Amino acid sequence: MLQSGISLQGVMAVPSVLVVAGTHGNEVNAPWLLDRWNQDPELLNSSELTVNPVIGNPAARQASCRYIDRDLNRSFRADLLALDGDAPRPLEVVRAQELIAAYGPKGRVPCQVAIDLHSTTAAMGNCLVVYGRRPVDLALASLVQGSLGLPVYLHEADSAQTGFLVESWPCGLVIEVGPVPQGVLDPRIIRQTRLALETCLASLAAAGQAEPRYPRSLVVHRHLGSVDLPRDQDDQPRSVLHDDVLGSDWRPLRSGQPMFDGCSSDPWPASPQSAFDGGIPVFVNEAAYVEKKIAFSVTQREVWPVLGDWIAALAELMRG
Repeated sequence: MLQSGISLQGVMAVPSVLVVAGTHGNEVNAPWLLDRWNQDPELLNSSELTVNPVIGNPAARQASCRYIDRDLNRSFRADLLALDGDAPRPLEVVRAQELIAAYGPKGRVPCQVAIDLHSTTAAMGNCLVVYGRRPVDLALASLVQGSLGLPVYLHEADSAQTGFLVESWPCGLVIEVGPVPQGVLDPRIIRQTRLALETCLASLAAAGQAEPRYPRSLVVHRHLGSVDLPRDQDDQPRSVLHDDVLGSDWRPLRSGQPMFDGCSSDPWPASPQSAFDGGIPVFVNEAAYVEKKIAFSVTQREVWPVLGDWIAALAELMRG
């Protein structure tokens, strides 16, 4: 049941959850789902939580593009959020400030948890993205992985990619589902988004009511770095990804495996990419990352024990 800012007298209030879709305007499946949910509150099971569904970037959605001025999901940096109206501000910075003013922990409709819904052109399947190592995020990811078996991409230590939306809330996860072309509605993507979202909400509700059944371990794919296509003197790609790499998300790279086609140099470009030999690629050939000069990112699979500190942190958050 969808509840928007409703509190019941005599019932202990639990933290509200912000659910964002359309952070990128050309990712259309999650916004379509939220539109239907707003029209029919019984469509998704909110596990009796107070949920606030929001379109992240309405202007970009209207224009059918990823963003207007800059990537909204890189616009939650402290220096950008500190900009005031005396100086020109990119539309997405203004929107980030609006979202925090409305739904931030101290906003008009305060939320303690943010779930950001995305789709990808890469063959990532249904997965979770965690930024950094906040105990509450790791606890929530553990519960969802324990229920659905979804892979978890742990993004950290990348100074070139910062300012993500969910980092501005005390607890936050990204749900990524693909592959799907930009701007295309796909019922399979919608169903997978719905499943992951409902599982996140059920996990949050369970953490607030009683100690849920946690798995013993969390499997993460920790971000190591990103690889660009080899480029010529005019900064244009001089090769494309090799067939063996395309669609290889979550599968380890073999030693000596060719990475590119049309390049006469070694299969791996010069350092530092050579340090990723044997790593596990994610977001392979993601269309949105062309402008960021990322052909794929490389991760390392690690198994972490689920710690009591994680469990306690999420329980404390969800019990108010």
